[in-house]
Amino acid sequence: MGEISFIHAADLHLDSPFQGLSHIPESMFEKVKNSTFEALDRLVQAAIDKQVDFVLLVGDLYDNEKQSLKAQVRLRNAFEKLKQHHIYVYMSHGNHDFIGGNSNPITYPDNVFVFPDENVTHFTYEKNKETLAAIYGFSYENRSVTAEKAREYELISRANIPYHIAMLHGSLYSNTEHDVYAPFHLADLTATDFDYWALGHIHQREVLKSAPPVVYPGNIQGRNSKESGKKGCYHVVLSEKGTQFTFLPLQSIEFNKLTIDISCCNEAHQLETVIREEIEKARGNSGPALIQLTLSGAESHFREWKQAADEMIQLVNEAFVHQNDWTYIYRYTFDWTETNSFQALKRSGHFAGELLRHANEANIQSYLDDLYRHRQAKKYLHAMSKEQEVRVKQRAKQLLVEGLFDKGGD
Repeated sequence: MGEISFIHAADLHLDSPFQGLSHIPESMFEKVKNSTFEALDRLVQAAIDKQVDFVLLVGDLYDNEKQSLKAQVRLRNAFEKLKQHHIYVYMSHGNHDFIGGNSNPITYPDNVFVFPDENVTHFTYEKNKETLAAIYGFSYENRSVTAEKAREYELISRANIPYHIAMLHGSLYSNTEHDVYAPFHLADLTATDFDYWALGHIHQREVLKSAPPVVYPGNIQGRNSKESGKKGCYHVVLSEKGTQFTFLPLQSIEFNKLTIDISCCNEAHQLETVIREEIEKARGNSGPALIQLTLSGAESHFREWKQAADEMIQLVNEAFVHQNDWTYIYRYTFDWTETNSFQALKRSGHFAGELLRHANEANIQSYLDDLYRHRQAKKYLHAMSKEQEVRVKQRAKQLLVEGLFDKGGD
C-alpha cells in the first residue's frame, strides 16, 4: 500500500455578497468582498506546499446557484494552477450551487472530476500506474436533497484499491440549527468500511468521529459573526499506519466576537483605553479581523454612555484601521446587568415596567412566523435556539428602556 495525501475543503461560497457590512470603510470592504477568493488562493498554495495528490471540494463552492462568471473563472484559474503541479480535484455541487441553477457553466481543466448528478458514483485515483483510491460522492441537481444519501454509499472491491473516501454534503438529523439536507445518522457512516468521510454543508469545523474520521472542515472564509474564528481545510494523509489529519487555517479576514467588562470604568472617556487594551490582548497574529463587540456592565451605563461609546469606538477603530493586520469593530452591543433600580422599574406601575414584564412573557417565535413563512426569506433562515431567544429578548428590553428614557421619560 502506498501513501496518499489530500486536502479536504468545503463551502467555499465564492463571491459572497457580505451583506450588512457596506458601512465599513470602502477600502476595507473591498478586501472583505475579495476574501473568499483570497482564501481560495491560500487553499491552492497549501495544496502545492503540502505536495498533495488531490483536493476534495465537498459542495457549495459558489454562494448561489447563478454562479457568477467572475467566480467560475477564478475557480477555473485555481484548478489550472493545481494542474501545473499535477494535483487532481474531485468536486461536488451542494444546495447553494446546485447544478440545475447554473445557466452558464464553464469548462474546467482535465484534472478536475465533477460528480455529475444525484446518483452516488465513484472516481478512481491512480499514482505511478497503481490505483490507490476510490472517491465516492454525488452532486445536488436541485436545491433540496432530502433523501438519506449516506445509505447509498457502497464500497467497490478492496482487492485492488486500498483506500476508499466518501464525500457527502449533508447534515446530521440531530443538527437543528441548519437546514437539513441529505440527512444522516452518524451510525450510517461508521457502519461502513470507508477510510475517511469528507463532509460539507456545516460551516463550523467539527470532527464527528476520529476512527474512521468523519470530518466537517467548515468553510474556508467566515462571512458573518456566526462564522467566527479561524476557517480553513484539513490536510489528510492515509497510509498503512493509519490516518493523520491536520487543520490548516486559510481565512483572509477573521470574524471575531469579543466581550469586554466596562464595570471598572468610572468615566465615559475610560472606555477608549479599556477597549483598545482588550483588543490588543485578543488580536494575536491572525491577520485582519472584524470584531463584534459586546460591552457588559450596568444598565445605567448603557443609558448614560451610549453616545460616548460610539465616539470611543470610532477612536479605537482609527487607531487600528491603517495597520496591515487591521482590526475593526463593525458592530457593538451592550449586555447589561439589571441593577436594583431596574428590577424595581419592572415591578412598578410605570409604563416601562408593564412593557418589560410583557417582554419577559412574550413568545418570540410568534412574532417571526410571517418572516419564516416568507417565500424568499425562509431559504436563508434557521430556527432560533433558546440562547438566541434570550438574547433577542434582552436586546428588546434594552431598546425599550433606551427609547423611553432617552425621550425624557421619568
